[in-house]
Amino acid sequence: MSIRRFVIVTGLSGAGKSQALAAFEDLGFYCLDNLPPTLLPQIVALAASSGYDRLAIAPDVLTAGAFGDLASNVAAVSRNGTRPELLFLDASDETLIRRYSETRRKHPLGGERITEAIAIERAALAQLRDRAERIWDTSLLTSHQLRRRIADEFAEQPGEGQLHVTVISFGYKYGLPLDADMVFDVRFLPNPHYVEALRDLPGTDPAVVAFLESIAETRSFLTHAEALLDFLIPGFIREGKAQLTIAVGCTGGRHRSVYVAEALRRHLSHDCRVGVVLVARDVNR
Repeated sequence: MSIRRFVIVTGLSGAGKSQALAAFEDLGFYCLDNLPPTLLPQIVALAASSGYDRLAIAPDVLTAGAFGDLASNVAAVSRNGTRPELLFLDASDETLIRRYSETRRKHPLGGERITEAIAIERAALAQLRDRAERIWDTSLLTSHQLRRRIADEFAEQPGEGQLHVTVISFGYKYGLPLDADMVFDVRFLPNPHYVEALRDLPGTDPAVVAFLESIAETRSFLTHAEALLDFLIPGFIREGKAQLTIAVGCTGGRHRSVYVAEALRRHLSHDCRVGVVLVARDVNR
């Protein structure tokens, strides 16, 4: 397999390269950070032989010598048939100073004064900036807005860059899912376990569905839960959240939670901004 898309992410330290790589990773790119430029040709070949067709790398461009220079190694990659796209992230000096102040991290170039380090780095990267196909000023972008811009620019298939939602049904007797972002407790609904004809049936069985839908509280709960998700989902998307896990629990995880989880999955599936899957964790216990 050959590399169809190879993005080199570079720019000023503090301009958002790490956040950008995380966004590329969410889109299915194979990503590497702080790679010595001399390893670019080998990494491209290794990624292709391993079955990856999209690659995003943030190379170390502040060292040279045995680490190599970016320009010559990009040329070597190009001669082998892979055309890199150069994304340069820039920001104002004031923004970079503020970001370093907030994180309390030292600039990679060190020194006593951050302003001097930024000036040295800006001069060192000037030629690289001139060669970039895309130059983005991140001064006014939050990390979430940067991730959304990358998704808008580099997503290739419908669904890439979506909010990926997993709806898990579970039984409290077996413990809460550790990765749950939000939990709905539906143990307030009448339990089909105590109806002998329904006890051994899953929550997706028409008889269990009919039983639960005959209860006024079931529909009322779903109306409120769906309205809550309709309110929350746009905010999660706006803030750049890539994954959301919604857990729905009942006592044993076989009836009520399975029914409600499927209802929520069905509701969310109508939103084109969301990719949703259902996991019935405890239904067969």
